[in-house]
Order: sequence, then structure tokens, then C-alpha cells
Amino acid sequence: MATVEAVKTLVEVKYVANLLNKHRGEIYSDLWVFGVNVGLRISDLLPITLAQGKTGTLEIVEGKTAKKRKITLNDTAMSIVNKRIVNNPSHVYLFQVDSNRARNKPLSRSAVSKAFAEVGEMVDVKLGTHSMRKTLGWVMHSQGASIERVCKVLNHSHPAVTMRYIGLTEADTQAAYSEFEIKV
Repeated sequence: MATVEAVKTLVEVKYVANLLNKHRGEIYSDLWVFGVNVGLRISDLLPITLAQGKTGTLEIVEGKTAKKRKITLNDTAMSIVNKRIVNNPSHVYLFQVDSNRARNKPLSRSAVSKAFAEVGEMVDVKLGTHSMRKTLGWVMHSQGASIERVCKVLNHSHPAVTMRYIGLTEADTQAAYSEFEIKV
């Protein structure tokens, strides 16, 4: 499996959302924006129901780790939930498709992966389903959140895992030496 990347600026996050909306449809754009705001794995995002989203708090058991998670949805995530409830009141899932082959089912992981990869080529970033989590981690860290806090949000076991996951490289570490100077 190819390594995917984070989108590293808020401008690029918005641009990816716009491209997804234009080329693949609103459901993919909504999933992208929701995903970068909650930081869940795709396997935990797709089964979220409208009823769960409507509460404003997601209480899930992560598929990969079997750990319980409680996530309070921020305003952006709630606006996606509310929009999808208004536009799709008969749906069960937050990101449910209307095709005959997948009636009453959420988007498939492979469809999301394909859509993200296509848009990634347009912006010259290797996008995949993990890019949402990586983007949240990268943006949090670049806006001053400690790596430990990012680690906790992504539910990683160790900060070193988080650093590798979000793409914090040796070059970024070396740049810190010139960025932060203590003059005496």
C-alpha cells in the first residue's frame, strides 16, 4: 500500500474540498471536511449514522484498536451533519449513497480512496483515506499543538508514531534550530 500524505495548509484543505465537490460530488467533499475535523479512520467514519451525528457527540469503539472514543463535534463538523440531515432525511448513514448497487449503505472505502487519489493527482499530493487524519494532525501541530496532544487526538500509543504518521521529518526538526533562537 502506498504511503499517503497530509494536506499541509488550510487553504489547500479547502481547495481539496472544492475539487472533490466539483469532480466527485458533495458527498466526497462533505466526507473530506468532516474527516479532517474529527480525525477518525475511514473504517470508523463511514458507518456513522445521521442519528449519531445529530447528537453532536460521537461515541464509538474504534475498529482498529477496539478503544472507546468520545468526540465532540466542532461547528464545522456539525454543519456537515445538519446539511446532510436536511438534504437526505431518509438516509441512515451520514455518508450514504443512493445507487441501486449500494442502496442503504455508506460510501465504500474503495470509492473514497479512488476519489481522493484522483483529486490528489490534481494538487500533486498523494491523497488517500488516511490523508484526513494526517491532515488534522499536521494542521494541529503546525498551529502550535504539542505532539503529545496530537498523539492523544489521533489515539496513537506514542508521540514518535504520531510524528512519523503526520510526516514530521528530520528536515522539519532541523528547521526548528534556525526558527527558534534564544539570544542572551
